[in-house]
Amino acid sequence: MKTYTRHLFFNSKHVYIIHRYKLRFITDMHNHNQEKPSLGFLITDVARLLRRNFNRRVCEVNLTQVQWQAIVRLYHSPGMKQSELALILEVQPISVARLIDRMETAGWVTREPDPTDRRAFNLYLTEKTEPLIKKMKKIADEVKKDLFNGISQDEQDALLKNLIIIKDNLTKDDI
Repeated sequence: MKTYTRHLFFNSKHVYIIHRYKLRFITDMHNHNQEKPSLGFLITDVARLLRRNFNRRVCEVNLTQVQWQAIVRLYHSPGMKQSELALILEVQPISVARLIDRMETAGWVTREPDPTDRRAFNLYLTEKTEPLIKKMKKIADEVKKDLFNGISQDEQDALLKNLIIIKDNLTKDDI
């Protein structure tokens, strides 16, 4: 039996802590005194759980979270600059440069000079990532199935539509 000095784990309603072999209840995730949960907390919590679920499943592909996020972004936006990828991943440009160095060494990414800016490089996925992308799509479908379990297609469509509106509302001043 492993000795845990401190370890948190969650289920859908509670946070628990294991401290010196004792399981202790920490807090109820849903405050029953409120009629509605905080939207910001709920979105953050769902995003964290979604990433954790996907990370757990994608470990069989031997990708780190930042690697699979970069691959997905480059798959959807081929030719993206490193500086743009850094903004999207919310990491420092030097961190993305190192990430791309490792991914280029692995044969997953190529850098091509930007025709409009001599200092910049555009990033493209190589054919070597095709099997990874197929596996990641399969895993994403499994996660989506679990995510929307018990939610009708109409409710899913409405949720996605409303989240897009919220995202657009929050990003319209960024342009």
